[in-house]
Amino acid sequence: MEQTVTVFSGFSAQDLLFLGEAALRTLWISLLSIAIGSFLGGIFGWVLYESKNWGGILVNPVLDIFRSVPLIVQLVLFYNFAPIVGLNLDAFESGLVVLTMYTSALVANVARGGIESVGRSMRIASRSLGMSYWQDMRHVVFPIGTRAIFPSWVGVALGVMKDSALVSVLGYVELVKASQVLITRTQEPLLIILVVGAFYFVLSYPVSRYSAKLERRWSQ
Repeated sequence: MEQTVTVFSGFSAQDLLFLGEAALRTLWISLLSIAIGSFLGGIFGWVLYESKNWGGILVNPVLDIFRSVPLIVQLVLFYNFAPIVGLNLDAFESGLVVLTMYTSALVANVARGGIESVGRSMRIASRSLGMSYWQDMRHVVFPIGTRAIFPSWVGVALGVMKDSALVSVLGYVELVKASQVLITRTQEPLLIILVVGAFYFVLSYPVSRYSAKLERRWSQ
């Protein structure tokens, strides 16, 4: 009597836990790239604002590359080029470097717009009160500029969180890569894609709601 061999298995609680761990990996690489990229983007934005000549010549071409070239192309090129120059980076580290630079390129123009949103008369007034340049930046430009650019920055952050799915092409097991593994094993693509979509919603929705709450508070 021939025995029937089961190749595929149904979606189980263990698979849900596997997706949950992948969601944490997605959140981790997203948070790191957004935090570091926003910091670097703020510096690049300041350079673009304060040094419109040499700053634009040196910084803009680099930022344009990260803004213009598709992210998946950047990931593949960097991951394969890094070992050639002696950088032994794994999938997570390579993805983090590229996502960070990608985020900084997007945030740079947002940050420059925030600085430009502070009126010249307000800055002259702060300097007339005896503030130094850096005191003016800290107490006047940063608070006002942050409120002006916050909605745009949130949009960038949410976009980067979703774009982190592309790191799966390097083999990093985040939500999309985990879903591919489970779809191959369970042959239940619709269910798994729905669960993955729910995870992305759970990761993104609190950020969106909290940002809306902050905007309402600042507008009062």
